[in-house]
Amino acid sequence: MNWILLIIAGLFEVGFASCLGKAKETTGMVSTYWMGGFFICLSISMILLYKATQELPIGTAYAVWTGIGAVGTVLVGIFIFKEPATFWRIFFLSTLIASIIGLKFVSSH
Repeated sequence: MNWILLIIAGLFEVGFASCLGKAKETTGMVSTYWMGGFFICLSISMILLYKATQELPIGTAYAVWTGIGAVGTVLVGIFIFKEPATFWRIFFLSTLIASIIGLKFVSSH
């Protein structure tokens, strides 16, 4: 259950980073709405990360949380914000995914 909470927390991290990107692109009330989404996603992500770390090792949980956020944010950047999908970007993204999976398998919980 804690791993599921951690994955959801990581997805909300992608949400707050994406909202921040959209807030940067907009102005006025639209930007304010995106910042509201940022704070909501940030709060949910932090609460879920806190709950997951009650049972999972903090080092592993934090690394997986940031990894999910990083991978997800890069993918959102590529697919939503039209950032480049170069070979090296995809290569290192793949190594990050492999590291996240490896941490899951060597974790004691």
